[in-house]
Amino acid sequence: MLSAKTIIATGASSGMGFELLKHLLTQPSPVQQPYRIILGARDVPRTLAAFDTLRYDAARHSVTVLPLELFDLAGARAFAWEALARLVSGGGGEGGGGEGAQHYLLHLFRDKLVESKSRVVIVSSGAVRLVGQTESLERDLRADTVIDLYTTYCQTKFVQLVSAHWWRRELAGQCTVVAVSPGFIPGTNLVKKSGLFSEDMPGAQSIAEGAHSILRAFTRDDFPADPEQILLTSWGQWWPKEVYGLTLDRALQDKWSPSKEAIEREAGLSD
Repeated sequence: MLSAKTIIATGASSGMGFELLKHLLTQPSPVQQPYRIILGARDVPRTLAAFDTLRYDAARHSVTVLPLELFDLAGARAFAWEALARLVSGGGGEGGGGEGAQHYLLHLFRDKLVESKSRVVIVSSGAVRLVGQTESLERDLRADTVIDLYTTYCQTKFVQLVSAHWWRRELAGQCTVVAVSPGFIPGTNLVKKSGLFSEDMPGAQSIAEGAHSILRAFTRDDFPADPEQILLTSWGQWWPKEVYGLTLDRALQDKWSPSKEAIEREAGLSD
């Protein structure tokens, strides 16, 4: 019998993340890969109810939902500690990450990720290429700055990819770090809130199609020879570095990827 693969995920209680886990839990196959999923969610009862509707094989798969609010770093640390307590030593797996508190979560999971030679999958976006300069990022991304949703989205995805490159360097030879753009998915709540796009626009894809784009990042092993080429497109190709050249600045990567200790000092979490 195949051993279970462990997936630790955030942002998967609805939308593309939920669709991806649904596919993994319910896909038919002669020898189905078992999965052990540990999911952080804001609304635990609602998320558990959503997964219960999938009627997956609970003898083969397991789904654990733990409380997680990504704006609360103390809560993020508690989530990481609880998730680590539930992991068996030596289990391989993947971690789903993103911007903001996910960077802190990767710090917290780092030892386990390295021990398991895991793959870190970061859901990025082709919107990173719309950030033409970096001088205003620190000002624009302040919590008290009022800026339009789409600009903020592009900037946060840019910073997220900057951090992905930092982790690629940090974990070189120990873990695989992959970023993936799921494509233009107007059905997600974030895009709907922007009010700028509709589902009948050219190039629009469904949530299920976006989830399958993310799934490729879990399974692809044909990585380019250039280690900086880590961004997978929604059509299954590796994006040329020219698309996201600004994110390759190492000084910028270091600036936007603070250490675990620095994050905890800033948040008042230091012992």
